Amino acid sequence: MAISVQYMGVNEINGSLVVLDNVKDASFEELVELKLDNGTSRLGRIVEIEGERVVVQVFEGTNDLSLKNTTTKFTGKPMELPLSKEMLGRIFNGAGKPIDGLGDIYPDEFEDINGKPINPVSRVYPRNYINTGISSIDALTTLIRGQKLPIFSDSGLSHNKLAVQIVRQAKIADEAGQGFGVVFAAMGVKNDVADYFKAKFEESGVLERVVMFLNLSNDPIIERILTPRCALTAAEYLAFKHNMHILVILTDMTSYAEAVREFSSSKGEIPGRKGFPGYLYSDFASLYERAGVIEGSTGSVTQIPILTMPNGDITHPIPDLTGYITEGQIVLDKGLSQAGIYPEISILPSLSRLMKDGIGEGYTRKDHQAVANQLFACYAKVNDARSLASVIGEEELSETDKAYLEFGRQFEQNFINQADNEDRTIEQTLDLGWDLLCLLPKQELDRIDTELLFQFYDSNRADRFRKMKKY
Repeated sequence: MAISVQYMGVNEINGSLVVLDNVKDASFEELVELKLDNGTSRLGRIVEIEGERVVVQVFEGTNDLSLKNTTTKFTGKPMELPLSKEMLGRIFNGAGKPIDGLGDIYPDEFEDINGKPINPVSRVYPRNYINTGISSIDALTTLIRGQKLPIFSDSGLSHNKLAVQIVRQAKIADEAGQGFGVVFAAMGVKNDVADYFKAKFEESGVLERVVMFLNLSNDPIIERILTPRCALTAAEYLAFKHNMHILVILTDMTSYAEAVREFSSSKGEIPGRKGFPGYLYSDFASLYERAGVIEGSTGSVTQIPILTMPNGDITHPIPDLTGYITEGQIVLDKGLSQAGIYPEISILPSLSRLMKDGIGEGYTRKDHQAVANQLFACYAKVNDARSLASVIGEEELSETDKAYLEFGRQFEQNFINQADNEDRTIEQTLDLGWDLLCLLPKQELDRIDTELLFQFYDSNRADRFRKMKKY
């Protein structure tokens, strides 16, 4: 018969941390229950062990904790999340407790929120794509099932609006959305932002296929550190136990990283770049690497982490380390936002490294890769033409450069720019790409082979497009 040992009193209280001495047989990440002298209890987890000295992080904070009268019980297991398919359509706090007033879920099983390492041998290479209905993502930075593709944003940009649109419109192509779900985790958001997410999901009718985890800015930082782990545990359960295709959206990873920094500082650890702990890279990796497709399951976990770059600095440790681990990035641009373009996706620095293996014939359309390559190449030349026009004036440009300027304006206003309720199919997006390419002389389209040019290129198409679209 197992003996449960309880410890009376604590040795130190420092912020959200409590320290106990002379603790035997404790385990890292073990769940701890603390009973206060007023009869209430709080949960915590072991975050540091030095011999028989144990540091416990208290989830609900250490207010009203007594050094003498607090009773500590070690549970002998890590923090586990109750899991059931009933989670779809429900709203939880950052620690996985329901906050929608519908009561507790009836769990089918419990899983450690830290996840189980995926054996690299059992990983299946990600193929096939998730259709977001947003042309600049679907055509040029295609989101592949099982991929991790972050969005790099800045303060004041519409990443929240973009996240809502992706949740509302995202679907898988070949099964018409069957078995598709979204796990949405918001970290460190204000009340009005949390209400915005809830209201938008409810009014669009997609909440029934969404599992929401909300951690508010006034919630304890420990809960912020738990939020993405709870979200990913729920995603893995739905994907690998129920064979669903799960899209995980994590916003904002900058708030998460700052919570890790604050927690590290309270433990007295030596800071690294910008005050962040030296293990931030491995901490991010422990989250991002929980995306993928596993052999033996038809489900998948796809991640879109959203992070706001401090001062718009893409070399800051948070976007820098994220870029090392993930398979590309979608970058939002303030200049496009100021020009009234939504979504303000900056095409040239954005990329999807797995895109080439999940598009083309059998997935999207056989001309997809060629159209994407040509749109990238032509938009790069637009910047050269704009630079030249700023020096010598637009009237002095050659006819080809003038065509590039028109292409650039139409591309930004009609391809990148779209309404937040506009859901384009991949066929509509690729046809729109051809409409734009037909604005240019045929000899400029050097990234497309002759067969595709013969099939799709038509100079009359450009005239029809000009009559329909205005910039």
